[in-house]
Amino acid sequence: MKKIIFLLAALLTTACAIAQQNPRVTTKNGVLEGTYQSGLNVFLGVPFAQPPVGDLRWVEPQPVKNWEGVRQAKEFGPNPMQTNVFGDMAFNTKKMSEDCLYLNIWSPAKSAADKLPVFIYFNGGGLIAGSGSEPRYAGDIMAHEGIVCITANYREGIFGFYSNPELSSETSYKGSGNYGHMDQAAAIKWVKDNIAAFGGDPDHITIMGESAGSGSVSALMASPMSKGLIAQAMGSSGSVLVAKNIMKLSDAEKAGVETMKKMGCKSIKEMRALSAEELLKRSQGGIHWGNVVDGRFFTESPVEVYRKGQQAQVPLLVGGNNLEFPVMWRMQGKPATRAALKEMAKAYYGDRTDEVMAAFGINNDADANSTPGNNLSAAMFIDYSTWKWSEMQRATSSKPVYRYRFTHPRPDMRENKEAMLAGGTRESATKAPLLPGAVHSADIEYEMGTLPTNRVYDWTPCCYNTSKVFLKYYANFIKTGNPNGLGLPEWKPCNGQAVPGVLMLDENSYMSSEANIDNAYRVIDQILGK
Repeated sequence: MKKIIFLLAALLTTACAIAQQNPRVTTKNGVLEGTYQSGLNVFLGVPFAQPPVGDLRWVEPQPVKNWEGVRQAKEFGPNPMQTNVFGDMAFNTKKMSEDCLYLNIWSPAKSAADKLPVFIYFNGGGLIAGSGSEPRYAGDIMAHEGIVCITANYREGIFGFYSNPELSSETSYKGSGNYGHMDQAAAIKWVKDNIAAFGGDPDHITIMGESAGSGSVSALMASPMSKGLIAQAMGSSGSVLVAKNIMKLSDAEKAGVETMKKMGCKSIKEMRALSAEELLKRSQGGIHWGNVVDGRFFTESPVEVYRKGQQAQVPLLVGGNNLEFPVMWRMQGKPATRAALKEMAKAYYGDRTDEVMAAFGINNDADANSTPGNNLSAAMFIDYSTWKWSEMQRATSSKPVYRYRFTHPRPDMRENKEAMLAGGTRESATKAPLLPGAVHSADIEYEMGTLPTNRVYDWTPCCYNTSKVFLKYYANFIKTGNPNGLGLPEWKPCNGQAVPGVLMLDENSYMSSEANIDNAYRVIDQILGK
């Protein structure tokens, strides 16, 4: 009998110990219960705004309603509504819903008194795809560096970036659009108000994004909706600081009316009555969703905000990849000749394309099919906007700006697949050729330390060494506003330099300059007049 009692007591003690492993945190909206994983308190699917459904479709995110009892936070919330536009993107949940405004927290804090630095990552995907549930963004590795890591969803595509005069008439500011960016600002505000309970420092929040996420960070720095909420910013490949990336409200509203007609609807009431699935289906086909000067998120063009020095005056770490968009991708199987590349460039630079070709040193077909051609291709795609961001920030801010160029190429694929622009893949009849540099989105798994989550590539010891370097630079910057640290090559800020210094980031990183690219971008700057 004593043995039975002892056994029951032991089982009860074990059960209590297991129960205690699930952390609970009291937020301003109620109690959350997460899980304890490898030394981290993990909370998934945490709501930061009301579900933007029904009458709240195309409305600024509304504060979370309080809940009673203990809310379980052990599974990722649904991914934003989207189609498979970038190949086989990987997600940690199969659920997709218009009800998508959830964030995820990985905290190494032992108590609420730890006040650890906080890091929020916004996914890329062209503002039409992606999710905070993607394994490559997982915050567990970064969290083990002593950082509270967060990923946050936001509305995408027509759900997040649709303007219409009917919608504008509903608002006090008489504008519409940018709901996805408002979601991002709401996520930061929720973190600011609640992260202390998770052991984070609400006054030490760093925001980060890649591609559309990077553009979002540059936008958030210029928006009054996130003013005073962030302490530091990081961006990889892209910004909104190019005229083509921003629409006037009148143009966006006009496009919205045309979209409504194409979708077979006569009013916003009819469009709100459509199911999320039907709205997504009807919204496909050549429609561009993007940023607009709506009078709320953007009260004026972000270029003007930066020009006046009215953007967030915070340390900035910004860069991209040395092979963002290979010229061979742009040619789609056709020969990369100088004439062909020039013809494509005319869409960007008009009758001054010859000046741009000369600035990049593209004098013959060999140039077009090598580094000069790749550099121009990257500029037309996204790299000029990244450069513009660093230039405007260092010109109008006293805070340090750190520039980098990631140069490490991905290794061989394990299967016959073809890389897609935003990190996904699709089946290919042949093995994809190795590229001589880092293409768009190739940096994500390296910077976040999440190489093992992507089994498409046959990662090498060199890849892991490079990831350790990248991760350490990032962690140091998040903690201190300075990426430098023990055992790392010195990274100097580019403030006050005639030719900005750039860290060439790889297994063996080093400072350099990109004088040729800088000069070419200044030519583009003059042509675009911005």
